[in-house]
Parts: sequence; C-alpha cells; structure tokens
Amino acid sequence: MARKYLLTAFSEDRPGIVASISQLIYENGCNLENSAMTNLSGEFAILLLFSSLSNGDTTDLEERLTAECRRLERDKGITAFIRPIEVVEQAPKADVERRTIHVEGQDQAGIVYKISRFLADNMVNISHLNSEVRKSPQSGADLYTMTIQVEIPKTLAVSEMAEGLSQIGDDLNVDVTVD
Repeated sequence: MARKYLLTAFSEDRPGIVASISQLIYENGCNLENSAMTNLSGEFAILLLFSSLSNGDTTDLEERLTAECRRLERDKGITAFIRPIEVVEQAPKADVERRTIHVEGQDQAGIVYKISRFLADNMVNISHLNSEVRKSPQSGADLYTMTIQVEIPKTLAVSEMAEGLSQIGDDLNVDVTVD
C-alpha cells in the first residue's frame, strides 16, 4: 500500500505558492489527494494529504521531501512541514448524526473556545470548521461567523445539544443555530 503524508505550509500570500507546493509533490512521484487552502490576513495556509505512487521503501522519499521543504523556505519563503501518517480505513460512522452548527454575532474572544469546549465535553466530534470576521454592512462593527460540521453521538439528543449551545450563545450574545 502506498505511504500517505500530511503537508502543512504557509507563506505571505502571492502568486505561485500552490504551484511550488504541488510541483514538489508531483516531481517526487506523489499524488495529491485532499487539500484545504486559504488566505488568512495576508498569509496563505495549506493543508494537504498526498500519497507516494510507489509501494516500496519510502525512506529516501521522506528524506527528499524534507529537504525540498527546507529548500522551499530558503528559496521561496514558503514554510512547509511533512509528516507521514498511517492509513486507517474508516467505515462510515453509524452511531452518529451529522449536523451543521452556525454561529454569528459581534466578534469577541472566546467564541470558538466556549463552543468547542461544550462540544468536546459532550463527545461531539468536529469534522470541519470555518470561521471569519467581516465588517457588518449596517454598523461597520466586526461580525464573526462560524460554520461547524459535527458528528453527534446517538446517545446525545440533538435538542439537548442545541439547548446547551443556545445557552452559550446567550452568554456570548451571539446567535447559534443547529441544522
């Protein structure tokens, strides 16, 4: 079975970052499988899952990839790290219910922490989270929005989770809805 790797990288945003990273993967005989990339306040951040196309010994490959990451930082100002991962086949989870949580309100410290702590304390897994701060068109104040895709264990009633999140929303003065 082919070896899989995670790559994280970031750089001041500019054209060519994705091309440089994908070139590193391609020229080392690897295939890009999944990715998440975004601009965060002028910094471009990348998270990739890729695999070796070879089924043989990958020790030399790991050394080459690590050296290439150092070269990217030295030559192009792109900080990149690679980590080999174990491939675990995951069967669809039958004991969870998938829902989406939306949060919106005035930006303030602690929103992500308090909501994610509540979810963790209730064994709710976050599978995906996006958030951003933008100016409110009406007031010009910073408006925080967050969308969280979660996996709720069947042992937890969705209504119970929604009620707990609503209390946190009331404490923070933000709207929290569960779809």
